[in-house]
Amino acid sequence: MTFKNIVRTFTLTSILALASHSASAQDLLARQAPIDRRTKALDTMVINRLREAEEFEEPSAELYNDWNNTYAHRQGTLPDVYKIDLRDFCMPTPSRVITSNFGRRWGRRHQGLDIKVYIGDTIRAAFSGKVRIVKYDGRGYGKYIVIRHNNGLETIYGHLSRQIVHENQTVRAGQPIGLGGNTGRSTGSHLHFETRLCGVALNPALFFDFAHQDVTGDYYVFRRSTVAQESERATAARGTSSSLGYSRENIQGKRGQSFTPRQERNYNTDFSDHTPRAEANTESDRILYHRVNNGETLESIAEQHGITIEQLCRLNRLGRYTRVVKGQLLTISK
Repeated sequence: MTFKNIVRTFTLTSILALASHSASAQDLLARQAPIDRRTKALDTMVINRLREAEEFEEPSAELYNDWNNTYAHRQGTLPDVYKIDLRDFCMPTPSRVITSNFGRRWGRRHQGLDIKVYIGDTIRAAFSGKVRIVKYDGRGYGKYIVIRHNNGLETIYGHLSRQIVHENQTVRAGQPIGLGGNTGRSTGSHLHFETRLCGVALNPALFFDFAHQDVTGDYYVFRRSTVAQESERATAARGTSSSLGYSRENIQGKRGQSFTPRQERNYNTDFSDHTPRAEANTESDRILYHRVNNGETLESIAEQHGITIEQLCRLNRLGRYTRVVKGQLLTISK
């Protein structure tokens, strides 16, 4: 065999070997691809489980510098924009009656909403998260609970009669955490409910529509530049109850039902100045209130509602010559 034939044979053999090896490599890659996909899916599941475990261990760690069981709230640095997931929520109470709004009240800021509940009513966690505080504050919240949630919010539940969770406990949305009460600085049984982001109080009406027992949307995009205006609009839209006459029946409505007031009379419905201490009238099972306007006196208010001054004073524990002020809320039951 000549040298030329030897070279040609060797070259052809090499080309065939390389082609065969290339095909085998491609086949190997093709066979390996499904395994890679399964491995990738498995890795994603593991990562998600680790992330979920980390969130429950220390929820919203990217927003908060520490986990502390000593203070109710401490102002941190608010992000300029933050998207809050409101899905998988639970209304903390089925009550639809707001007795005090977020904002200025009695010369200072009221940092949450007051919702009418009765002593012993079940209070539930609004979102899943971890209980940070279970304490008693006799000059403020009374028996209260603070929960840090995975969506970045912290919720505070005040004036409870009983706390049934403990600090560092993980809770799911809708899990009972306490019972309604009248502890601390409170003049009637109600739930004081706060929503905070990085320790800064935000209007719960931005997230929760108590009248319709629902959240305002799947997400709320917090923008530091516009949150004040949005808060005012939220209060105007749904921050007060539909009526001043209410009972256990129309407080404990179900989600999706409209709130039907018992009173047809047109009373001022702004409860932003006071939370009354009064129990339902045994005959009519309802309570009526009157918010004082400019120039009104105990005599004119009593005359307007067809009761005596003595009855009005007794219902509100006032002296006959007490001077009422604009915005003061008085109990009127008849």
